[in-house]
Amino acid sequence: MSEEKLVRGISRWDLTAIAINTIIGAGIFGLPAKVTALIGSWSLLAFVVCALIIGLVVLCFAEVSSRFQSTGGMYLYAKEGFGSVVGFEVGWLYWIVRVTTFAANCNLLMAYLSFFYPDAKDGAPRIILISFVVIFLTIINFIGVKTSVMMTNLFTVGKIVPLIIFATVGLFFISPANFNFSVTPDYTAFSSATLLLIYAFVGFEATVIPAGESKNPQKDMPFALLLALGFVAVLFILIQVVAIGTLPELAKSEKPLADSASVFMGAFGAAFITVGAIISILGNLNGGFLATTRIPFAMSEQNELPQIIGKTHEKFKTPYVSILITAIVILIWTLLTSFLAAVAIATITRLIVYATTCAALPVFRNRENIAKAEFIAPFGIGTAVLSLILIGWLLVQVDYLKEGLPILIAIVIGLILYFVNQNLKAK
Repeated sequence: MSEEKLVRGISRWDLTAIAINTIIGAGIFGLPAKVTALIGSWSLLAFVVCALIIGLVVLCFAEVSSRFQSTGGMYLYAKEGFGSVVGFEVGWLYWIVRVTTFAANCNLLMAYLSFFYPDAKDGAPRIILISFVVIFLTIINFIGVKTSVMMTNLFTVGKIVPLIIFATVGLFFISPANFNFSVTPDYTAFSSATLLLIYAFVGFEATVIPAGESKNPQKDMPFALLLALGFVAVLFILIQVVAIGTLPELAKSEKPLADSASVFMGAFGAAFITVGAIISILGNLNGGFLATTRIPFAMSEQNELPQIIGKTHEKFKTPYVSILITAIVILIWTLLTSFLAAVAIATITRLIVYATTCAALPVFRNRENIAKAEFIAPFGIGTAVLSLILIGWLLVQVDYLKEGLPILIAIVIGLILYFVNQNLKAK
C-alpha cells in the first residue's frame, strides 16, 4: 500500500506550510480588483462571508481527515463513505480541479512576470516560461517529497513576508473617502462576487492528500488546516482593506496589489509586491503539483486506475509515472487557457468535491467499522449540514451553460473511465 511505498517525511509544521501555500496563491493577487468591480466596498463583507463558509467546510475536513492515514484525501473519504463509483468521480474531478487551478495560477504568474518582462504574457516567451515552470516543478517533485516540502516552506516564508508588510504599512496610508457603502449591491451581484472570491480561500484541501507521506496525519491534519485558515482569513481581509483604501482605481487594476503598493511605497513597493506575488504563485504551484500527482497514485493503489500509475521510483520513493502524466496534461492545459476562464470551473468543481467530504462526516459518525476521529468538529452534524446548504447556495449561482456543461461532461467522462477500468480488471 501507499504508506509502504512512500516516505513519511512531512511534519505538522510542513503541513501547515502546505496549507498556507495552497490557499495563498494567485487568487489574492488578482481577485481584489474583480470583486471590487462587482460590488465595490461591500467586497469586504464578501471576504468575511467566504471566510465563514470555508471555515465550516474546514471543520468538516478536520474531523474526517483525522480518521485516515493513507494518501488520497477526498477521494478516500468519498470511496469509504459512498462507494467506489462516487470515490472514483471525486478523485477524477479533483484531479481536474488541480490541473485547472495550476493553469489559472500559472497564467496569472505570467501577468505578474510581465511587470519585469512585458512579453511574458504572449507568444513564444509565454510558452517557454510556462514550460520552464512545469519542468522545474516536475523535477522538484520527482526527486523526493522532502525536497518538495523544503521548497514549499521556503516559498511560504517568501510569500507571507511581502503580504504582511503590504497589509501593515498600507494601513497607515488608507484614505477613508475611498470606502463607499452608500449603494447596496443587489443579490445577484453579491452572490456572484462571493462565488468568485471563494477561489481565494480554497486550496487547503491539498493538505490532506499526502497523508501517506505525513508523520502523524490523524493529529496533524486538523491542526494545520485550522491554523492556516485562521491566519489567512485575517490577512486577506486586511489586504482588501488596504487595497480599497489606497487605490481609488482598484476595480480597473490587473495587478491590484502591485498597483496599490506603488501608491504608498512608490516604484520599489510595486516591484516588491510583484516579486512577492511571483514567489507566492510559484509556491502555490509547487504545493498544488504535489497534491495533483498523488491523486492518480492513490486511485491506482485502490485498483481503480492501471497499476503502472501507482509505480514509485526505487531511489526517490516518488510516484514518477503519475508525476509525468500529470505534468504533461498540466503543460498542455495551461498553454490553452487563461486565468479567469480556469477560475470559474476550478471553483465550482471544488465545491462539488467539498460537498462529498462534508456529507461523509455524519456517515462516518454512524459507523463502528472505521478508525476513531482524533478531532471532533464542534456541532459536527450541524456544521456538515450548514456547509452543504451554503455550498448548494453557491452552486445555484453557476451559469450552467457556460460553466456547468464542461463539468457535466467531465463527470460523464469519469463514469466511462471507471467502468472501462472495471471491465479491464474483470478480464
